Amino acid sequence: MIKIGILGDIGSGKSYIAKQFGCPVFDADAEVNNIYKKNKICFNRLKSKLPKYISSFPIKKKELGKAIIENQNNLKKIIKIVHPIVRNNMNKFIKKNKKKKMVVLDIPLLLENKINKKNYILVFVDSKKKEIQKRLKKRANYNSEILNKLKKIQLPLEIKKKKSKFLIKNNFKSSYVRKNVKVIKSKILEQ
Repeated sequence: MIKIGILGDIGSGKSYIAKQFGCPVFDADAEVNNIYKKNKICFNRLKSKLPKYISSFPIKKKELGKAIIENQNNLKKIIKIVHPIVRNNMNKFIKKNKKKKMVVLDIPLLLENKINKKNYILVFVDSKKKEIQKRLKKRANYNSEILNKLKKIQLPLEIKKKKSKFLIKNNFKSSYVRKNVKVIKSKILEQ
């Protein structure tokens, strides 16, 4: 099975690109949202670590956001609790799809959390800063303070770019993107 890891800046369109490969996608952001809505164990752990911020189940992103804004260390506490659950769910996803030729891992902290293995094929999504800003501001949960704190725990984009085998320019025009993904996918399958 070929495992493709999608890297890039927050708001660069990684999830959209991931879907264009036409194979099973593990979307870590969607997974986290699901954990916040359904995982009582995660809720209890977060509530015990952040009692001042977490009030009731399901976990509210606004409460987590407030905790992160007030103290950068709270982000580390959240990551310590949530990421092992995400990693476990990713392993289940890989097992479930083991007969597939290819899967895509859309995990924002793939490199930072040392999730990627040597055999993963990394694809970097490159987008213009201006376009990213425009897209981020349209998000319902946009908060520049939280965004800046999240960026602090991420590796610099240049490092992610260097570690990637392929680069795809995302100009947010679907026909252009689909064509480029098709080219990269065929190159990956030829290896």
